[in-house]
Amino acid sequence: MAEICIELTPASRFDIIDVNQRILSENADFIAENNKAFYCSYHTTAGYLEQSICDRLNHNSDSVRSFIHPFQELFPPRANYNHDKLHLRSELTEEQKLSEPLNGDSHLTYISSGLQNCVTYVLDKTKPAYFIDLDGVYDGNARRRRTTVIGYNQEELVGIFPLTIPVSSHRVDSVNLKDARLGVFEQLQELITKYGIQRGRVDITLAPEEDHVALTVNEFETLLMQNDLADVLHNPMRFMAQKGWHMLKNPRAVPMKMLNYAKYDLVHVVNRTLDKFQMNSSLVGRGIQSVLAAQAAKALRMKRSLSMLVNEEQGQPSIVSGTYQSPIMIQWHSARAQSRRLEASIYRFI
Repeated sequence: MAEICIELTPASRFDIIDVNQRILSENADFIAENNKAFYCSYHTTAGYLEQSICDRLNHNSDSVRSFIHPFQELFPPRANYNHDKLHLRSELTEEQKLSEPLNGDSHLTYISSGLQNCVTYVLDKTKPAYFIDLDGVYDGNARRRRTTVIGYNQEELVGIFPLTIPVSSHRVDSVNLKDARLGVFEQLQELITKYGIQRGRVDITLAPEEDHVALTVNEFETLLMQNDLADVLHNPMRFMAQKGWHMLKNPRAVPMKMLNYAKYDLVHVVNRTLDKFQMNSSLVGRGIQSVLAAQAAKALRMKRSLSMLVNEEQGQPSIVSGTYQSPIMIQWHSARAQSRRLEASIYRFI
């Protein structure tokens, strides 16, 4: 087992960095001596795609860029997001408001495109592992990024533990699983300590019967979660139309433009992506096309599971996360019993 921590400097706001290339330059034996790697990003606008998706994209950075691009078109920068109305952000100091990035679009793109803070890859020195940064440069200044990679050969499933999470009666809502009132992290920490997990991971997965709900790791900021994302899930077509997000070069060429902008634009973006990657019946195809039937979460490729790193921090093994990262459960339809069932699987790296 081996651990490597890497600092990254993005060259542009949207940047794709091959972490495996950095690993090979710093520790040539890392990939040769380990079968698998667990990649962890500490950021809410920069992360990784699952290896299975990268396989479909032939591990090509241009293909990854084209995969992400339609979601960026759906959420363009500086489109009057509530998250970017810094004067309303009570958690920021007046000094922070002067330098806080306007990045509501990056958060929504991260969530909607299925980027993850932690992923597991089978190691192959001939294939890249892309750290995808959606907000790497702000006002001409590159942001400081970090990623940790744990190399290992085997993992042991310690146990699977049920979780019941109360939810409101609202159709669209989000729950911060890190909220101390739920006791989820406290329960997981007790299990990590009990089983002596030094390095490993915790997977949180929705129970099979739970529907109209998803999981992500992002910033649990009120304006972002309760306004911007909620608006998307309530009615994605109206959301795009209200923002005036039309992607065509010449919008006047579209008949009945005031009624059909959003629908036409989404079809335009989706069809172009599907044609490029020939994924009409799978991957993006099943997802984004379903928004035409108002299945917003499928369209946005939102996930049913998430992973978190367990590592030593301040002398004690615990769940490691970035300053603004929270595991979040998002629903777009009321739960049957005002609660959701999840499972936490705890693994030890060997």
